[in-house]
Amino acid sequence: MFMLRNVTKYLFGDTSKESIVEIPQGQLYLVRPLSPKGYSELIFKDAAATIRRTGQEYQYQLVVQRAYEEGEAELLAEEVGDDGDAEALSGDKDEKTFLLDQSLHFRSEIRHGGEAVFAWRDLSGDPGDLYEFVCDHSVQAAEVGTFEMVAIKCQYERKFRRPQEAATEKDLQQFNFTDQTIPSASAVSSPTTKAIDPPPKPKAIEDSLARQTQKDLSLREAKSRASDKEVTHTTAPPSAMIPKGSEVLAKERAELHLFDFPSGTFMLQDRSVLATVSEVGKWEYWLQITGDEREWLGQPVVADINPVFNFEYLSFIFNHYTEDGSAYSWLLRFKDQETEEHFQEGLMRALWERLNEIKWTKSTDDERQYVLDAFQDLTMEDAENAAKEEEDEEDEEEVEQDQNDSQRSEEYDSDESADDVVTKADDGNTNSQLAVGYKHDRSFVVRGSKIGVFKHTPNNNLEFSTNISKVETPGGKLFSPKKVMLHSEDTDMILQNEANPNSLYRMDLEYGKVVDEWKVHDDIAVKTFAPEKKFSQMTGEQTFLGLSHNALYRVDPRLSGTKMVESDLKQYTSKNAFTSAATTEQGYIAVASEKGDIRMFDKLGLRAKSQLPALGDPIIGLDVSADGRWVLATCRTFLLLIDALQKEGKNEGKLGFEKPFGKDSKPQPKRLTLQPSHVAQFQHETKAALDFTPAHFNTGVDDEVTSIITATGPFIVTWNMKKVLAGRKDPYTIKRYDQEVKADDFKYGSDRNVIVALPNEVNMVAKQSFKKPTRESIAATPRASGRFSSRLRKSDVVNSPY
Repeated sequence: MFMLRNVTKYLFGDTSKESIVEIPQGQLYLVRPLSPKGYSELIFKDAAATIRRTGQEYQYQLVVQRAYEEGEAELLAEEVGDDGDAEALSGDKDEKTFLLDQSLHFRSEIRHGGEAVFAWRDLSGDPGDLYEFVCDHSVQAAEVGTFEMVAIKCQYERKFRRPQEAATEKDLQQFNFTDQTIPSASAVSSPTTKAIDPPPKPKAIEDSLARQTQKDLSLREAKSRASDKEVTHTTAPPSAMIPKGSEVLAKERAELHLFDFPSGTFMLQDRSVLATVSEVGKWEYWLQITGDEREWLGQPVVADINPVFNFEYLSFIFNHYTEDGSAYSWLLRFKDQETEEHFQEGLMRALWERLNEIKWTKSTDDERQYVLDAFQDLTMEDAENAAKEEEDEEDEEEVEQDQNDSQRSEEYDSDESADDVVTKADDGNTNSQLAVGYKHDRSFVVRGSKIGVFKHTPNNNLEFSTNISKVETPGGKLFSPKKVMLHSEDTDMILQNEANPNSLYRMDLEYGKVVDEWKVHDDIAVKTFAPEKKFSQMTGEQTFLGLSHNALYRVDPRLSGTKMVESDLKQYTSKNAFTSAATTEQGYIAVASEKGDIRMFDKLGLRAKSQLPALGDPIIGLDVSADGRWVLATCRTFLLLIDALQKEGKNEGKLGFEKPFGKDSKPQPKRLTLQPSHVAQFQHETKAALDFTPAHFNTGVDDEVTSIITATGPFIVTWNMKKVLAGRKDPYTIKRYDQEVKADDFKYGSDRNVIVALPNEVNMVAKQSFKKPTRESIAATPRASGRFSSRLRKSDVVNSPY
């Protein structure tokens, strides 16, 4: 057993890797010896079993992932077709994840003939149900023994909350369940058939393992020790001064862990701390964490702490910022769910009251539950329907285009010198906005008082088309558009001039000139505007929607005089501070505000059918799926995804746009955040706080929502809807640039190509080039993007580097 323990010590010691040990090939079965549902079911014909870290100390997962042969995923999608059995392609059907706990009764068996089998309880199934992973014949006995020993030590760490090195043989024996027989995972076998008694395996495994590892084990351990000496682990900064509190909102005991950047894991700092949330001033709140021997940290309760509660692991993860802008990620682990719930309500109350400046007790029970639900890891209902026929990102083909076939400008000449490439303008302006054409394959990038026009080529490249060098009013006054929107079959562009808030301007894109000024109203300003319907810019529709800080109205440019349609005006007496609006294909309207609430209308001029409570953070962007099912709100540090379909009650089957949400059919909010440890790493790299650009769904007539895109600093982030709805822990991927991303959106009709505006460049990139967020992908210095971007030569345009 000595050699096994040494090997697992080496495997556990390499904390830079998420995966600890793997069985690369086998089959996964669900065996039901006592169930009338059927004796044995083959779940994955070809799969790999892995034990991996979760990012939380002493918590590990057993993961079985389905392996697809080339083309199999696409074939399966075709076979599913319209049968409605989308479960075959759901996230849960591609990967099974189990928290390694003693209750699984995890064990292994080597049968006559050398077949190795792992088995563990199906805790969500009927009594006696088992999962069985039958290893491929190529898997060696030594690999089986190592895998089982790692699983045992993971269970030990979870139960005793201490490193596996401290475990004795007696400690580990309580996780040995080899005395429990494993029934054969064969549909033709009798449920009463007992497995053949395995030969005594410990000695065989030890001998085999010793032969394989004895030669290089000492060398590996020496390298591991040398590496450990070179690593400087993250240390906690000094705590801030504690302000005097007037009321305690929450006060609970917990374990305290700090995210360690070098190892990529949370490391235990104190086994018992007191976490206190208190009111320290008018709408000001404070989080203080105190140990028996020191004050660990103190900070204001603000949205930037990026709170995430996970009740499966009884944990609360949040970010902490010091005065010099450094970011740290902390984890509190509570003793039970009740304790965590008490702390969660106190913290959410502090956040909500600070942002809304209203006492938590004055909100309704439904509003409070809506806020609490938004901050939990919820799996949204009907995930399989929303993800129907969606292909998993992991099953997509690898990037087929190499460097010579990547998205790039056709103006690029591989022989030109760097001096021929214009990278910065002399006027001090940078790219600021992006408008993607629906009717014609064009994208428009605003840069000061200029607009660059780019053509989408058939092979998904960007080609510079022209430069509109002067954006000026019909009177000849130059201005920089605050907001732009394509209009009237993409032949016009509506422009907003911040210096003239009561008017909008129409640019004829054929001539590249502003030809009309539309005075909307003498007294009601235009804060923002939106299309009449989701795809109105593809049609000749002339009307569109306008918003002021407290009014929603229709604009009709064909009217004489002012252009507001008075009969369609919905104005509120209170200061609602509207910020953004979006419409569905049918013309339903969603309106968001600085307060964070969302109103849902079926038509203009009437009261909202539904109003979703505010989480407190201002909403800076809004999008709605074409069918009205999904509403996507962007806040500075998170996105909010809302399912607008009512699934029960008297309005079952209706959208919140059509009928009000009943008390028995409240919407399910899903708060999309970056993991706090990733946020801390982002800010560790960029020294800047999170600041998302307005997020967008992929868009196209008859296209299903499959992806979400946004950006913060130099990072573009895309969420996979299928993974989000399934509650997966890895729903997003990232791409890093060497400059801040100013604007981004999907190419129309595709979720696989993203158009990105950097300060001095415009790119179209394949979504397949995005990577899972790891220490390496977050910290990686991006390769200069000149070869793959639409930088322009001086011969193409002067001083207009898009």
